[in-house]
Amino acid sequence: MRIRKLSEITLAAIMSYTILSCSKTTMPYSDVVDQKVDSILMLMTLEEKIGQLNLVTSDMDVTGPFIRKGYEEDIAKGRVGAIFNAYGAGYTRKLQELAVNNTRLRIPLLFGYDVIHGHKTIFPVPIGEASSWDLEAIERSARVAAEEASAQGLHWTFAPMCDIARDPRWGRVVEGSGEDPLLGSLIAQARVRGFQGTDLSQTNTILACVKHFAAYGAAQAGRDYHSVDMSERQLREVYLPPYKAAIDAGALSVMSSFNDLNGIPATASKYLMTDILRNEWGFQGFVVTDYTSIMELLHHGVAADTLDAARLALNAGIDMDMQSGFYNSALLKLLNEKKINEEQINQAVRRILRIKFLLGLFDDPYRYCSISREKETLLSNDNLLAARDMAKKSIVLLKNQNNLLPLDKNIKTIAVVGPLANSQRDMMGSWSAAGDWPNSVTLLEGIKNKIPGSQILYAQGCAIDDSNTGMIDEAVKIAKRADVVILAVGEAAWMTGEASSRASLDLPGVQQELVERIYSTGKPIVAVLMNGRPLTIGWIDQHIPSILETWFLGTQAGNAIADVIFGDYNPSGKLPITFPRSVGQIPIYYSMRSTGRPFDANNKYTSKYLDESNDPLYPFGYGLSYTTFDYGEVELSSSEITETDTLDISVSVTNTGKYYGREMVQLYIHDNVASVAPPVKLLKQFQFVDLKPGESKKMVFKLTVNDLMFYRDDMSYGFEKGQFTVYIGGNSRDVRTAFFSLN
Repeated sequence: MRIRKLSEITLAAIMSYTILSCSKTTMPYSDVVDQKVDSILMLMTLEEKIGQLNLVTSDMDVTGPFIRKGYEEDIAKGRVGAIFNAYGAGYTRKLQELAVNNTRLRIPLLFGYDVIHGHKTIFPVPIGEASSWDLEAIERSARVAAEEASAQGLHWTFAPMCDIARDPRWGRVVEGSGEDPLLGSLIAQARVRGFQGTDLSQTNTILACVKHFAAYGAAQAGRDYHSVDMSERQLREVYLPPYKAAIDAGALSVMSSFNDLNGIPATASKYLMTDILRNEWGFQGFVVTDYTSIMELLHHGVAADTLDAARLALNAGIDMDMQSGFYNSALLKLLNEKKINEEQINQAVRRILRIKFLLGLFDDPYRYCSISREKETLLSNDNLLAARDMAKKSIVLLKNQNNLLPLDKNIKTIAVVGPLANSQRDMMGSWSAAGDWPNSVTLLEGIKNKIPGSQILYAQGCAIDDSNTGMIDEAVKIAKRADVVILAVGEAAWMTGEASSRASLDLPGVQQELVERIYSTGKPIVAVLMNGRPLTIGWIDQHIPSILETWFLGTQAGNAIADVIFGDYNPSGKLPITFPRSVGQIPIYYSMRSTGRPFDANNKYTSKYLDESNDPLYPFGYGLSYTTFDYGEVELSSSEITETDTLDISVSVTNTGKYYGREMVQLYIHDNVASVAPPVKLLKQFQFVDLKPGESKKMVFKLTVNDLMFYRDDMSYGFEKGQFTVYIGGNSRDVRTAFFSLN
C-alpha cells in the first residue's frame, strides 16, 4: 500500500472540503459523518488503522492485572485508539495532547471508564436502583453520572450491564437489574438515555456500552467467567431482550462477555456479534472486548496462538481489543498471510471513527477537558440531592412486625451496632471506581444527623468477614442500654462484583452470632442489610421484627437510610430478584415453567424438595410499606378480544393505613395453554400509585396482542389464540386474578 505523507495543512484542507461538500447536500447527518470518516480512512496507513482498534489502560488501572506498560509511548506513536482508567480534565488533556500533537493524522483518543452507578457522586449499586422500579429516577442517576464523568474528560462508560441474573451466588448480580427480562429491558433503556442524552455531541453526555454480550449472567454454578450452556429459546426469551432494548434506545457500543455460550467464547462468536447484533438488530456502533478477552481465547482452547485468537475475534465482528494487544501484534501479519482482508480492518476503524465524530472530538479534541466545569460539577448539591433521592427509593422494607418502623425521632437512646454501621468504604459498593469513600455518609452518621438530640451508642460488634468474636460482648452491653437497636449486617463491598462468587449466601464471618446475641437482649431490633445480592437470612426473618434491604446506597447512604427509619420517607422499593430460603433452591425465580407434576404437599411424587419449601423467602416484586394497600377485584373491559383490540384491565387500590404511601402495582400474564409450556406468570406492565390514607385510585392497564407474544414451538415469534390469566398485585405472589380469551 502506498504511504501518503500529508502535512496537517493538507489534511485540514481535505477535511474542510469534505465538510463543505457535505453541507451543500440534503443528505442525512449520518451520511455526512460517514463521508467524513471515509475521507480520513483513505489517508490512513495500515499501522494507523490497526492502532485505532487498540484500547489500553493507563497507570490508574482498577479492572485487572497490568499486561504491559509504556502506554504513553504507544499513544504518541499512534498505536492506541482509546484509553481507559484515566480521568480528570487535566490528565485526559495531557494524554489527548500526546495523540493529537504527535501522530500524523491527529486523530483524537476516546477515553473510557467504569462509570457504573455514579462517578464522583456515587448512587446506589444497580441492583439497588432496580429495586426502585423508578425508570425516571434511574435515568436521572445515569444523567448525573454522565455529567460528572464528562466533566472529568471521559467520553465513554462501560455500562449499562444488561445481564439477566438468576443465580445470586454470582458476584455481578450487584451490577444488573435482576431476574426479569422486561424490567431489565426498561432499566437498560433508561440508563442508555441517561448516559447518552439526545445528542452525543453535547459535552455533558457519554457513550453507553451494553455489556456483557451475551448471557454472562447465566454462568454455571454462579461462578464468574464460567461456561454458559442454554437453549436458543431461553437465550431469546430471557437473556437477549435487555441487550436489544439498550440497542433500540440508541446505545452505540457493545462489550463482548468473558464466557463461552454453548462452547463458543462470545469474543469468537460470529453468531452473537454479527448474525444477531448487526444483521438481526441493525446495530451501527462498535464492539469492544472485555479485559484481555482476545488473549483468553487461548485459555478457552479455541485458539492456538496470538494470530489465531486475533483472527477469530476479527472474523466474529470484534472491532476493538481491550488490553490484550493481540490486534496490534497480529493483524498486519494475518493480512500479509491473507487470513483476513483489509476491508475487515477498514470496517472496524470506520465504526470507531464514526463514534469519535459523533462525540465531536474531531471538532475539538479537548472539549471534555474543562477544569472549571470539573470543579462546578463534581459532588454538587444538586447531585447529592439526586443521590439521596435515588437511595431512598432503592430501599426495600422486607418485614415490619407490629409496626416497629418508623421510629420516633424523640427516642432517647439508640444503639447502632454492626460491622457495616460506620464503614465509609462499604457504603459505596463495588464498582464505585472514581468515588472517594471519605465523601460517603455512614449509617451511624446519618442517624446522628437525623436525631441530634438523642443519645447514640455505637459498637462495631465484629468484622464483616472474620472469625474473631472478641467485640460481640461490648456490642451486647451497648444494646442493653438502648431503647432500640439498629443492626447493620451484610457483605463487604469487595465481596460483590467481578470475581466475587460465593458458595454460601449466609452472613459472612461471625455476623450471625452477633445477630443472635443482640436478639437475646430482648431489645427491639431494626436489621439493616447491606449487600450486593440476595442473602439467605431465614433466621433473621423469623426473629428480627423489622428488616430493611438497603443494598449499597452510595455517597448519601446513611442519610437516606435515616430518612426511611425515622419516617421522613415511606419505603416503596420492590425486589427485582427473588430471595431464596437456602442455596439449595438456586436457581429460583418467579417465572418458572409449569411441570407435569406440580407441587402437592400430600403427594410425594410431585416437584418439591424433601428438606426445603418450594417457595422463596421473598418473591420477585416484593416490598412492604409503612402503610397498607388493599386491592379490589380485577375488572376487564371485555372477556374476549381479537388481535386488533386493546384490553383495558383495571383494579382499585386503596391506602388502608395511616401513612401516605406509594405502591408499585404489577400486572402479570399466564398463557393457559400454548404450544410451548408457558411460565407460570410473566411481568408485562407496572405502574406507581401515590395514595393518602383512606384514598383509592383506579389503575388501568392497556393490554394488546404484543403483550401476549412469545417464541412458539417452531421458534417463530408471535401469539397463539386461547385463554389467558391476568394477575395484579403488589408482588408476584400475592395477586388478584381475572381471565380473558384471545380469539
